[in-house]
Amino acid sequence: MSLRDSLDLIKAVNPEGGYAVLENEIMGERAASLGAAEQRVAKSVAAYNAAASGERAKELATAQSAVWAYFVQRELCGFKRHQDVIAAFAIPREVLNGLGAVRR
Repeated sequence: MSLRDSLDLIKAVNPEGGYAVLENEIMGERAASLGAAEQRVAKSVAAYNAAASGERAKELATAQSAVWAYFVQRELCGFKRHQDVIAAFAIPREVLNGLGAVRR
């Protein structure tokens, strides 16, 4: 096999095409993960807002955890500003104030 045959074989295999398929799959997984995190935020914020006074502390911790994880996921996807998300989900100030706090 000559060098020319090897180059023709590499062109036929099209390694760039394989990379594009992989990149597309990764982007799909990122989008699915972000969507799932968004649903957890919507559910936990709604539960916090609907909670009775005795259950509010538990729901607050759950909402803070979900919002923090969602913000981290958004930043990993390249979204640095969260103001629109905070407004869209009407995330209460109490939830935002405790983001990233370590609980023991």
